[in-house]
Amino acid sequence: MNNLGIMPMGLTGQQLVSDSICIQGFDPNLGIIAPINPMIAGISLVPPPPVQPDLPVIKEIIHSKSCTLFPQNPNLPPPSTRERPPGCRTVFVGGLPENASEEIIQEVFDQCGEIVAIRKSKKNFCHIRFSEEFMVDKALYLSGYRMRIGSSTDKKDSGRIHVDFAQARDDLYEWECKQRLLAREERHRRKIQEDRLRPSSPPPIMHYSEHEAGLLAEKLKDDNKFSEGISVLFSWIERGEVNRRSANQFYSMIQSANSHVRRLMNEKAQHEEEMEQAKECFKNSLLTILTQFEQITAVFSAATRQKAWDHFSKAQRKNIDIWRKQCEELRNAHSEEIMGIRREEEMEMSDEDLEENPCKKVRIDNSVLAARSYGLREENDSLRWQLDAYRNEVELLKKEQGKMQHTDDEHSHEHQLNFLQQTMHSMQQQLLRLQDELKGKELELEQARDEQRYLECEIYSLKEKCFNSTDSVEGTNQTTDIPLKVKKNRCRAEHADLA
Repeated sequence: MNNLGIMPMGLTGQQLVSDSICIQGFDPNLGIIAPINPMIAGISLVPPPPVQPDLPVIKEIIHSKSCTLFPQNPNLPPPSTRERPPGCRTVFVGGLPENASEEIIQEVFDQCGEIVAIRKSKKNFCHIRFSEEFMVDKALYLSGYRMRIGSSTDKKDSGRIHVDFAQARDDLYEWECKQRLLAREERHRRKIQEDRLRPSSPPPIMHYSEHEAGLLAEKLKDDNKFSEGISVLFSWIERGEVNRRSANQFYSMIQSANSHVRRLMNEKAQHEEEMEQAKECFKNSLLTILTQFEQITAVFSAATRQKAWDHFSKAQRKNIDIWRKQCEELRNAHSEEIMGIRREEEMEMSDEDLEENPCKKVRIDNSVLAARSYGLREENDSLRWQLDAYRNEVELLKKEQGKMQHTDDEHSHEHQLNFLQQTMHSMQQQLLRLQDELKGKELELEQARDEQRYLECEIYSLKEKCFNSTDSVEGTNQTTDIPLKVKKNRCRAEHADLA
């Protein structure tokens, strides 16, 4: 920035600092843009030419009355800065020359914007507060410059300045006040929007008087103002305005309200008649659509017959078959819809209406029978067309099966042979298993026979011992000897039988 208050330009005419750095951008949370004075030096309402982001910013020497600012080496990294506090309008300037006075500092930084206050310290730094926030960005541009007072080469007359954000209580307080103001404006704007979108409240109901009652009676007689008048009459009755003096007047108003019942019934009958006509028109249109569907289905059925079917290619046959199926599905859906409408019409006929008007009952019965006969006729036609289509499909399937019959026979023979081989293998395994079980049973039978022989020998030895013990007994009577001999003979006979 030169001493004329204009942004410094490079050798190629390029602007050294873009306006996007100096001008505060739009904050969507605030909903506004900070006020910009177009007369401030370096600020223009005309957008600058597009700058390529890859090109580095070139700084040049800045001359002023008391001092000269030399830029830093462009190969060095840019000076670092702290995080910007909200609403920051104060900067910290360090690295000032020892002989730098407050007037020299104001002369250098006055080109960035209007300065509100400068607080200089004895240790070669100061704080500068600007009137607007975007001026801080202009002051940060001077960070890294070397300041030299006059043409002196003394160390006390030179120094590398460093500019950074400073956190000040006044800046934070003013920013918070601005945020509260914006919040109030937003609430006010929302309230206005809600009030504009809120439905209007009903008009207040006037109090009862003879004059208002006369006006209300005229409103009740008018068809256009009847709804407004009946609500007022209801409110008056609910409030308890009816007394002996006003009873006759209220009775006349109630009588006027009752006179509208016939009008409402006539309107209802008219609307019902219009609805019936609309239903009839809808049903007739559906019937015409259904007949056209039947004609299209008949065309598809005729095309699938052998006379015409053989002349079509395979792709054409496939497309015709798909179209025919889609047409049949739509036709069936429309026929079901028509039948549903007829069922609803039959259900709407109540028994009370039929009992009150016998002639109407006979007419309705005739119309119902005619409708049913017509529906049955349509169902018969649709079933006949479906039967023809199924027959054509069966013929096509037979032809396809005749072509694939030879291959199917070969596959079936192979399948039968494999099945027989598997069954023979399983029967052989079962026979081997039965033979093993038979051998095991025979071994068990032999063991049982050996055990039986062993037990018989044991029994025989026991009987012999018993006989020997009886022979050794002496001194018994003859009466007792005879039974013992008989017993011995019996035991020997039993033993012989067992042997």
